[in-house]
Amino acid sequence: MTKAFWSKPLLLALLLVTNTAMAAPAPDAFSDPALEARAHALQRQLRCPVCKGQSIDESGADLATDLRHRVHELIGQGRSDAEIREYFRARYGDFILMQPPLEAVTWLLWLAPFLVLGGAGAVAWTVVSRAKNARESNDSAEIADF
Repeated sequence: MTKAFWSKPLLLALLLVTNTAMAAPAPDAFSDPALEARAHALQRQLRCPVCKGQSIDESGADLATDLRHRVHELIGQGRSDAEIREYFRARYGDFILMQPPLEAVTWLLWLAPFLVLGGAGAVAWTVVSRAKNARESNDSAEIADF
């Protein structure tokens, strides 16, 4: 009976402690809404190295959590947005930026969709014009046979 007597209050205390821990505010939250909005805007500009298609603001990966924490630390240190982006770019390369800059190294990445589209258009135009010429030559051959 003694064991049953102590187990219920202990279980209740454990539940209260875990609920309180779960209700605690995020440690990286700024009290100033403007700083919090700035942090979220910066986090949307940085790509998650794990998820690749998501920003660190959207990602639930552990590394994204660490990177969000680092963004908050850098804002707390008074760094500008450009300095923070450069901080991450120096460590992860242009890949970390959701919109990488147009530089000599990345110009092909920016132009590739247009080059592929132009190439596909040229191939389609060639195929259609050859088919048209072949049909016209067959039509003229049939007319000559009459």
